[in-house]
Amino acid sequence: MQKQDKIIEMFNEIAPSYDKANRILSFGVDISWRKYACKKVLKYYKPDFISIVDVACGTGDMIAIWQEKARMLSKNITSIKGIDPSEGMLEIAKQKFPNIDFIQAKAQNLPLENQSVDIVSISYGIRNVVERKQALSEFFRVLKKGGIFVILEFTKREKGGFIATLRDFYLKNILPTLGGIISKNKSAYEYLPNSIDEFLSKEEFIKELNDCGFEILDFKSFSFGVSSMFIARKL
Repeated sequence: MQKQDKIIEMFNEIAPSYDKANRILSFGVDISWRKYACKKVLKYYKPDFISIVDVACGTGDMIAIWQEKARMLSKNITSIKGIDPSEGMLEIAKQKFPNIDFIQAKAQNLPLENQSVDIVSISYGIRNVVERKQALSEFFRVLKKGGIFVILEFTKREKGGFIATLRDFYLKNILPTLGGIISKNKSAYEYLPNSIDEFLSKEEFIKELNDCGFEILDFKSFSFGVSSMFIARKL
């Protein structure tokens, strides 16, 4: 089995406990990161009528937040889709949001027309895409000119200092144990810190975005560098 398929199967296995594990392991703070990102993007994108695609949508957390923030800012979502390669995740998403269009597909092969979307988001999923550069090219392809791409991700962490040491201890030791108890799949939560270590630094990822033709509009680091937000525009 190829690496990408193994990652997808891992998410299929943890899907039933995924929402509960996320809230406990992040102390619920990941919701505030998502809300901040959605609000920022909707303020950057001026038109009042928008189409949104959330890639690696998982169980649909970002779908609900996009809808909430659009209502708050008087934006009209004409179309919103969730895309994920994990059948297990999408089964739960469809139960939570029966009126949303969910599509099973990989980020590097989106079943969408060229220049058909105003906003593309991917939250804590880009580091799980093996063919990352191909996926970034796909996001660029489906976005309209001037469209916005937003990424939330756990970027490679700076080492040293008390906060960094505490953070790394939690990710390497406590998180896998708690995640294993909740999901009965410890190896999946051992994968998380390892996948972060193997991912890019913020500078490296920004360069990749620029190389794909994106203009960086905003960057923000959350919780002492645990999470990062990138907002880019298709030129």
